[in-house]
Amino acid sequence: MSDVCEVCGLPKDLCMCSTISKEKQQIRVERDKRRYGKIITVITGLDAKSDEIKKIAKQLKSALACGGTVKGNNIELQGNHSGHIKAALIKLGFPEASINVV
Repeated sequence: MSDVCEVCGLPKDLCMCSTISKEKQQIRVERDKRRYGKIITVITGLDAKSDEIKKIAKQLKSALACGGTVKGNNIELQGNHSGHIKAALIKLGFPEASINVV
């Protein structure tokens, strides 16, 4: 017998919990100036497990060709990616209405 999701009770292959959780999140994308005038892009509002945030950060770094890190529930990307980050997050399955680029 296949594994069953603890949250919804459906089999793992039919589970919709990750899709539903992505729709509820309000993601905020900001730019921040760091030491020596370096600009970083900070993504906040992700309510995911640390493994999922690391996976999302890895996919964003690959899509945007930049470096970055995960600090707490925030993702910090090197450089100013405010023009391309919304499209990259939409490709990862986040709804456009929940992404706020400041």
